[in-house]
Amino acid sequence: MENSEKKGLNISARCFITAIAVIFALMIITYVLTFVVPGGEYARITDADGSTIIDTEGGFKYIDGGISFVKWIFSPLLVLTAEGNATLIAVIAFLLVIGGVFNSLEKCGLMKYMLDKISAKYGKARYKLMAVVIFFFMAMGAFIGSFEECVPLVPIVVALAISLGWDALTGVGMSLLAVGCGFASGICNPFTVGVAQGLAGLPMFSGMWLRAVSFVFIYALLLWFVRRHAKKIEKPVSGCTGSEFEIDAKKEKGLKRFVAIVGLGLAIVVSSSFISALQDYTMIIVALMFLVAGIVSPLTSGMSVKSMLETFFNGLVSILPAVVMILMAASIKYTLDEARILDTMLYYAVGAASTMPKWVVVLFIYAIVLIMNFFIGSGSAKAFMLIPLIVPLAQVFGVSPQLCIMAFAFGDGFSNVFYPTNAALLISLGLANVSYGDWVKWSWKFQGINLLLTSALLLFGFAIGYC
Repeated sequence: MENSEKKGLNISARCFITAIAVIFALMIITYVLTFVVPGGEYARITDADGSTIIDTEGGFKYIDGGISFVKWIFSPLLVLTAEGNATLIAVIAFLLVIGGVFNSLEKCGLMKYMLDKISAKYGKARYKLMAVVIFFFMAMGAFIGSFEECVPLVPIVVALAISLGWDALTGVGMSLLAVGCGFASGICNPFTVGVAQGLAGLPMFSGMWLRAVSFVFIYALLLWFVRRHAKKIEKPVSGCTGSEFEIDAKKEKGLKRFVAIVGLGLAIVVSSSFISALQDYTMIIVALMFLVAGIVSPLTSGMSVKSMLETFFNGLVSILPAVVMILMAASIKYTLDEARILDTMLYYAVGAASTMPKWVVVLFIYAIVLIMNFFIGSGSAKAFMLIPLIVPLAQVFGVSPQLCIMAFAFGDGFSNVFYPTNAALLISLGLANVSYGDWVKWSWKFQGINLLLTSALLLFGFAIGYC
């Protein structure tokens, strides 16, 4: 990739302009939809856990919809005042912390020291290291439902990939694409499979065996895809060899503290898979741990307090363009909500299934979730909206609720690392200095093959009566 030697986490002008152009075009399309699709809403009720879900017996009705031009123009700002904006604000704060921390690590030399050390130890076994890194990120997504929490690790893996003779695309594939694939396979993902199974009345994480089989197939496909690309563009490993690498006492101490603090944060995230009280705070925990690590490690490595504060602030400012991208992407769902057409689109989609063969319904449910994921990034929010509709629909056609949950997990996860409306994707590409156009050009083949693979797995589940 060009600019692979760029330091810090500045968002390049090329990446920023490309992403802004794509998102603005989507904003315009969304606004046009508000004139074409009538307003409507489903009746909703509150379940035993206090969550608002669609009442399938209450039905759907058309209502007045639409949004004013002024409101649409200012929607990237108005989205901050919308209901449920706490998550959006948390993501923005999370991103700013990442920018400040990694700029400090870069300026104090700790990042280069860490990468030189890894290259010296694993340079001759880099493809084995690739397999391990991809498995780690997929497991983070599949077993504990991590996605946004892994964004701070993406710049590290990208820098590692470049130091091992590959490029930024390889690094993003090893990290963000991997965690997205793991998240979608959903072996025991509490935020998609866990919530959806609870709404469908199924035992928590039941039917795990087919999701585990899916994980294995998807891992093999992803490893093949990333490795194949890396083989095409690989260069001789640069930097220190094992015999040439010299230990720096201060930086070694700083590195150990960084790994220990971040490791503690990841351990807490892992524990959230069986301590439900932590699940709403994982992003805050990871951000706090990175903040502490980003302060302690540079100071331990010999950086002065004044210099550390200056570089942290500069890193925070350099990441502000990503905030603009996030707000614009979030405004798309805001526009649909304000125009009251999101429920109408869902109503049309569910109604279309009535004329389909049973086996097609399985794939159609997959498609519904894929489409809705463009507008609603949160897996849990989508579950509350869709599961009360698609599970009864599936049962009418003889499709088991368990297979419906699997289709939901697939539809929710993979497109997270493809749609420009996903904040984590925009952030990661910006930090990796990869334009959205380059990402689509590179990853669409994987997405296409994976769509065929996962569709085949769903049809297999339908054929054997998976339940």
